[in-house]
Amino acid sequence: MSHTPDENAPWVPAATLVIFRHGAAGGPPELLMVQRARAMRFAGGACVFPGGRVDPADMDLAATLASAHPAIEAEDMAGRIAAIRETLEETGLAVGLRADNGAAITAACAARARDVLQQAGALAPMLTAMGWQVLPDALVPFARWRSNPVRRFDTRFYLIDIGTGAVDIAADTTENTRAFWSSAADTLRGDEAGELSVIFPTRRNLERLARFACYADAADHARATPMPIIRARIVQQAGEEWLTIPEGLGYPVVAERMALAKRG
Repeated sequence: MSHTPDENAPWVPAATLVIFRHGAAGGPPELLMVQRARAMRFAGGACVFPGGRVDPADMDLAATLASAHPAIEAEDMAGRIAAIRETLEETGLAVGLRADNGAAITAACAARARDVLQQAGALAPMLTAMGWQVLPDALVPFARWRSNPVRRFDTRFYLIDIGTGAVDIAADTTENTRAFWSSAADTLRGDEAGELSVIFPTRRNLERLARFACYADAADHARATPMPIIRARIVQQAGEEWLTIPEGLGYPVVAERMALAKRG
């Protein structure tokens, strides 16, 4: 089978959500990670942020929300919806959502919503069934990466904060084997020790996120930093191949030896 990339093939829109909670005993903030099943074709066994493809139903819901959120363009809105939906599907965590009557979304409510979502296959029917609204403004755009030319994912990264983080999570074992909270620095240490596997884009984003002592600092940084589409490129340096990204976009590390880089 040929794996020659088709440069004219469309990019597949995707979205992922970086979810913050306060660290234990005043430590650095923790981020929600999921470990993908090893059988998955993309990033099998790797630890990533919750997320996945943008579905046509996400785009349909985005169109219905456009007039209420004119500052958010259509593809960005669909990405936010996909990030919220995928997080609920993969981890059971309801974020970026609010009950119409203002009632708190409890763990039991989130579990019911997850069941409805899995049966309906789309966010809009779940919102109707639960009497909930989407809060797209709760998500802060952080980065946008395109994968290698074979996979062709165009992934938007968003940030959101849940404060104390006293929540129940449970991985959807069809795609992931577990969900866990960890500081950015601890996840990087786990990768370096061989206890976890982190692919190149996730590692670069964890290095960037590890610089912040709280969600507010990360969100302020994201709002103030340019967000062009990032595509990693292979360059030759001193006889070695390196995988690189552009400088000036908030990333403290912009190159890694190809021999060490995990590309998914």
